[in-house]
Amino acid sequence: MRDTENSITTVILAGGLGTRIQHLLPDVPKPMAMVAGRPFLEHIVRYVGGFGFRRIILSTGHRSNVIERHFADSKFDDLDLRCAPERAPLGTAGGFLHAARNESSMPAAYLILNGDSLVLADLRQFADSFEQGHWDAAMIGLSVADAARFGTLEKRDDGSLARFAEKRPGSGSINAGVYLLRPRLLKQFPTDVRLSFETDVFPTLISRGCRILVHPVEAPFIDIGIPETLAGAEVFIRENQSRFVRQP
Repeated sequence: MRDTENSITTVILAGGLGTRIQHLLPDVPKPMAMVAGRPFLEHIVRYVGGFGFRRIILSTGHRSNVIERHFADSKFDDLDLRCAPERAPLGTAGGFLHAARNESSMPAAYLILNGDSLVLADLRQFADSFEQGHWDAAMIGLSVADAARFGTLEKRDDGSLARFAEKRPGSGSINAGVYLLRPRLLKQFPTDVRLSFETDVFPTLISRGCRILVHPVEAPFIDIGIPETLAGAEVFIRENQSRFVRQP
């Protein structure tokens, strides 16, 4: 394993209520929806682990005990994996900050992913681009044919993030919910406060002159946030089975 993977801690955000699909998952949190024989969150953990990232924190909230029980299984012993439960809903960025500030050691960077979506991009290449450009932060910019549901990312000529644009039909680059962040940036934000990456963290960093890379990718993508996309997750995982290199 290379130094890059050793120096990065992954935080997977699995604390949301999932209100739009909660009626379909009355007994488990959204990231634990069963897809192709495993909880969706486990597919994410295995995908991340396949790139050599071994230190993983699961930021949990709603029914956190369900997640903790599942990942206590010995099949994850090759990972340094722990859960960081929220005491109250903190949003995506608030959950990340809560998890990161309870770490005993500081990594070179945090790799952050949503627990209800997955883009099958090369995470090692993403980390290399981040390190080689000496960026303060980075996000994957996913090219899609129709950005109407997501909104788009506007970039400067140097590839840095200029702003989040409004939702509009047509092709564009969207925020895939995968980020890299330097630990030194964490002190700019309050602890245990509800925060969003899109509306709070990244706009603040841009206003303070931070360089945020938009790493462009074209890759398969799924989110399970609405009934229609949850229903398609089974086919998505099975069609891309070869990419989950840690799966037996």
